[in-house]
Amino acid sequence: MDTNSLLDEALSGSHQAIGRLISLVEDQVPEGYALLRQLHKKIGRAYVVGITGPPGAGKSTLVDALTKILRRAGKRVAIVAVDPTSPFTGGALLGDRIRMQDHATDNGVFIRSMATRGSLGGLAPATSDAVKILDAMGYDVVFIETVGTGQAEVDVVGAADTVVIVLIPGLGDTVQTMKAGIMEIGDLFVVNKADQGDGDRTLTEIKMMLGLRPHSTWQPPVLKTVATTGTGIQAVLDAIDTHRRHLEDRDLLEEKRHRRRAAEILRAVEMRIKDRVLDAATRSGRLDELAKRVHAGELDPYTAADELLNSR
Repeated sequence: MDTNSLLDEALSGSHQAIGRLISLVEDQVPEGYALLRQLHKKIGRAYVVGITGPPGAGKSTLVDALTKILRRAGKRVAIVAVDPTSPFTGGALLGDRIRMQDHATDNGVFIRSMATRGSLGGLAPATSDAVKILDAMGYDVVFIETVGTGQAEVDVVGAADTVVIVLIPGLGDTVQTMKAGIMEIGDLFVVNKADQGDGDRTLTEIKMMLGLRPHSTWQPPVLKTVATTGTGIQAVLDAIDTHRRHLEDRDLLEEKRHRRRAAEILRAVEMRIKDRVLDAATRSGRLDELAKRVHAGELDPYTAADELLNSR
């Protein structure tokens, strides 16, 4: 594979080449990591917005509506939509979102579906690397839409600059049960499908719950939208921009991105230690030997893990 030619094509705007770059990091092949090293100096310009919330809240439709306005303003937009994993192919179950196909022929919009592959935090394992690639490709805004499984959607707070929680009217007790999970990570709350049910009541419930959060310099706004008609979408973009300025004015954006880089280093260390230990243990037969001893009751798994690490 001529990775240099592939990178040149991607930087020239080829969606196919960008998709292949993301596939390389998603498959965790050496060429993917080499490309990330080359691109590292180009990252840090895109603003990353996480869109999360329960299934059926209209997250994809909201992202589509936000993208339309951003494109009219001349912004290049990338969307990473995280879907459940197909039990047959191991890929994203829904594939490229049908609700976003209006942008299929727009060279200023890139859409990529990624499978969770068993990850429980709402994101795919390679989501952060995909965002880095899209950032390096010159996209102004990158949306990360999580899979939508409820309280587990917390990984997005470490991957995004601004986190938008999308809810719908009539959630009632669901909002209460969510307060220990995603309700605590939102920078902006959107009550979508506000033309259905009692949107004002849901708005009030969310504001009351936000009043219980620890005091901070940022008070998350709560907005109503009808994404299918575009109602309230500009207000959401304005709120995202206001949050960005809030972070920048207090140097909080750099602080957040610094923490993100530290977490990326630790993830890379974990992966390398795991790969090296497992490779050595598998080739030597040490892993199988320890597994038999644990099965026989001679060792517990934790002592076996210590022995495996100490035998490197």
